[in-house]
Amino acid sequence: MEITWVHIVLILVAGFVCGIINTLAGGGSFLTLAALDLVGLPGNVANGTNRLAILFQNISAVAGFRSKGASNFRTSLHFAIPALFGAILGAYLIIDLPEVVFQRVLGIAMLIMLAILVLNPQKWLNGHEVRMTPGRRVLIYIVFFFVGIYGGAIQAGIGFLMIASLVLTAGVNLINANMHKVFIGAVYTVFALATFALRGQVHWWLGIVLAIGNGAGAWFSSRLAVEKGQGMVRVVLGVALVVLAARYLGLGQYIGLNF
Repeated sequence: MEITWVHIVLILVAGFVCGIINTLAGGGSFLTLAALDLVGLPGNVANGTNRLAILFQNISAVAGFRSKGASNFRTSLHFAIPALFGAILGAYLIIDLPEVVFQRVLGIAMLIMLAILVLNPQKWLNGHEVRMTPGRRVLIYIVFFFVGIYGGAIQAGIGFLMIASLVLTAGVNLINANMHKVFIGAVYTVFALATFALRGQVHWWLGIVLAIGNGAGAWFSSRLAVEKGQGMVRVVLGVALVVLAARYLGLGQYIGLNF
């Protein structure tokens, strides 16, 4: 496959926008998967290549949040460890699927996102106090194991699921949800990327280009999130939800969203 400067610019821009969307909300990987498909990568290779960018994005976002004094690695690990085991399982479940089956799975993921959109998560995405009883911790571990399965298999749209899971099970606010989310993503993506790489399903050159874009967008948006607070995060989350809703409902072509 011949890589042109047009491809590089397209991937860089898609990565930067994806890094912003994924750090503040979720669903940005649908954009990068579409960009990788546009330059000619098969679905499974695009899925694996995207993991390199996601890893850089999450590491950059963790550093960005930490530079603004927003980090709690000990708490984040309680979410990340069960998600890690789930992600390893998810990566193995998806990696050998034929291209057509992968496309069907991705379609199901879009329907799940559509369901979340219909339920209007903005009504309940607010922090609330939760007692960390043993039963609550078990619930968190189970929820994030299944979140990890989805993240390891598909990744696209995982941000929405993690934000919802963090708010509903742990009672954190949007800023802390995003802070934990990027740490969780960094941990399980290391192993998911290794799984795809061992099967030769990573295009390293395009992955590095995409990673530069994702990392820059994540650093910018993570610091901005802490500075501007939850109001700005809610706006970005709302915009991301509207864009994805248009895509899922087949309305993208009417408003110039053909990715």
